[in-house]
Amino acid sequence: MSILGLKKKQPKTFKVKVITMDAEMEFSCEVKWKGKDLFDLVCRTVGLRETWFFGLRYTVKDTYAWLKPEKRVLDQEVPKDSPITFHFLAKFFPEKVEEELVQEITQHLFFLQVKKQILDEEIFCSPEASVLLASYAVQAKYGDYDPNFHKPGFLAQDELLPKRVLMQYQMTADMWEEKITAWYAEHRGIARDEAEMEYLKIAQDLEMYGVSYFAITQNKRDTDLLLGVDAQGLHIYSPSSKLNPNRSFPWSDIRNISYSEKEFTIKPLDKKKDVFKFYSSQLRVNKLILQLCIGNHDLFMRRRKVDSIEVQQMKAQAKEEKARKKMERQILAREKQMREEAERAKEEMERRLFQLQDEARLANEALLRSEETADLLAEKAQIAEEEAKLLAHKAAEAEQERQRLEVTAMKTKEEKRLMEQKMREAEQLAVKLVEQSERRLKEADHLKQDLTEAKDAERRAKQKLLEITKTTYPANFMLIRGGYSSSRLDFKDSDMKRLSMEIERERLEYMEKSKNLQDQLKELKSEIESLKLEEQQQQAGLYIHHECTFLHTDFLCLVLQRNSAYMSQMAFFEEV
Repeated sequence: MSILGLKKKQPKTFKVKVITMDAEMEFSCEVKWKGKDLFDLVCRTVGLRETWFFGLRYTVKDTYAWLKPEKRVLDQEVPKDSPITFHFLAKFFPEKVEEELVQEITQHLFFLQVKKQILDEEIFCSPEASVLLASYAVQAKYGDYDPNFHKPGFLAQDELLPKRVLMQYQMTADMWEEKITAWYAEHRGIARDEAEMEYLKIAQDLEMYGVSYFAITQNKRDTDLLLGVDAQGLHIYSPSSKLNPNRSFPWSDIRNISYSEKEFTIKPLDKKKDVFKFYSSQLRVNKLILQLCIGNHDLFMRRRKVDSIEVQQMKAQAKEEKARKKMERQILAREKQMREEAERAKEEMERRLFQLQDEARLANEALLRSEETADLLAEKAQIAEEEAKLLAHKAAEAEQERQRLEVTAMKTKEEKRLMEQKMREAEQLAVKLVEQSERRLKEADHLKQDLTEAKDAERRAKQKLLEITKTTYPANFMLIRGGYSSSRLDFKDSDMKRLSMEIERERLEYMEKSKNLQDQLKELKSEIESLKLEEQQQQAGLYIHHECTFLHTDFLCLVLQRNSAYMSQMAFFEEV
């Protein structure tokens, strides 16, 4: 067996993991691929055409490096991990983002990278600018502000401000959110790409934007300095301040840049000016500085030339794309406005529908009540009709009763006339009885007076006789008294008998007449009672009943008074 057969078979591919600002991708690369092959694959995958701004960065020990396009990937100092990790980042920054960044994807990648550098405090930003940038970031992420949708606390999970800014002021997260939302509400109508572009336009004015810093020392004095490389040139800073450079070398003033080992030389275009030399800690850092200087200088010179055909086409396409998107946004805005109006109209119609439904419900309830009322009224009408029929029947009966009462009234009138006649006769009879009673009373009074006079005469005679007897004729007193008394008694007895007979005869006559009157009164009472029973509910009958009753009562009272008076007189005479 040969030694070659014992060697392991080398793999033809290797795994690569590329991390962009918003995604991670894995590729299977051939061993012979150069850095340009992998870079082009990533750009095609992302859809990026402005490739001159970007590069693939990897970590080497305690620093970083950019993948060189002309060398094979595996021949460079890439990590030996599997998969090999690269970061797809912006290597060079434009001077004016609005003019140089053409594609929307390019703007988006720059926006994400600059935003991360600001939040990581790699780029210094004041609190005011941080709040404004955060409002544009929120606009790019959430679109137009809607108070009904974006409730308080909707930014709680978003990292929008550097920690340095948050620690600088004693403000709560809700207070920061309120400030950001106040600016965010004013960005209404700005699309995502426009919001990102506004973010970059503010960020490009920051002092540390697009600057790559390296630690250097100046020759012979070993003073620590910082070298800054950006799109405009080289800058020398003191370690304590990265904002204001101590010295700057614009690309237009630099004639040549070179390095030898750790020494780096900047030759000004003006030969009268001194050459600036500095030292870096590693050779790898000098290579990186030189690489960044060459790339930034090339882009600096490129900006001052006429755009290439490719760039002109890209700008034309981008312009058309922006015009198309602007038109689409306008159409979308109109559609959105129309939809909002339609929704408002719908809400109004729904409100009106609910109102009409309520009105219809109330109308139905009113209709039901009306129907119930109508049924009730119909029932009442039926009852009223029945009552009307009953009343008509009763009216007919009342009419018959009226006719009968008229006939009865006619009979009653005749009976009343006869009754009145009888009453008049009874009154006449009563008057006669009263007159006789008065006459008898007068006679009784006369008799009583005569009797009283006779008693008085008798008493006087007795007194006189007694006086005479005592004085003149004492012997014959008893004889005379006896004879006189006998004659006087005879006279008294004969007169009293005669008077008693007359009184008895008159009493018998009066009793006979009273009995006849009582019989007549009883007959009249029975007739009145029969009329009362027959005509109890008739007015004429009631009137006659009351009138006859009153007359009968008065008459009976009068007769009884007269009778009692007469009977008392008779009793007096009987006593006498």
